[in-house]
Amino acid sequence: MTPGDLTHLRRALELARAARDAGDDPFGSLLVSGDGTTLLEERNTVTTDRDVTAHPELKLARWAFRSLDPDERRRSTVYTSGEHCPMCAVAHANAGLGRLVFAFSSRQLAQLTGDGGWRLPVRDLFDRRGIDAVVEGPATELTAEATRLHTAD
Repeated sequence: MTPGDLTHLRRALELARAARDAGDDPFGSLLVSGDGTTLLEERNTVTTDRDVTAHPELKLARWAFRSLDPDERRRSTVYTSGEHCPMCAVAHANAGLGRLVFAFSSRQLAQLTGDGGWRLPVRDLFDRRGIDAVVEGPATELTAEATRLHTAD
């Protein structure tokens, strides 16, 4: 993971903190173009919007599919505080997004919450569907910070 990746992941964690502070589960994501420009930032708003699909990764995929051409989507990187859930993994793949970099894994989250029901590694989901996307994470340098987001009162 590069220093630039860590900078973007730290921003995703800031967005996750904003989600938590607003009353939502702590997840945040950003979409970065192939040239390193941040295109869009989103945070989880499932509770505040009363919308079960208001995951930040899904919002990014929806926007990217509507706003970018296929090559731009393929060259983009999604940086996210937590590994995609199955719904967001499918949206990522169907939108044709490129690289995925996450700070905190689904396995780590399941260990904290005790809920492993929907916690599937995104690499496994992509492999099962033949999706050729680079997946990197978790970012061990950020484990403590990501953990605090899910355990702080």
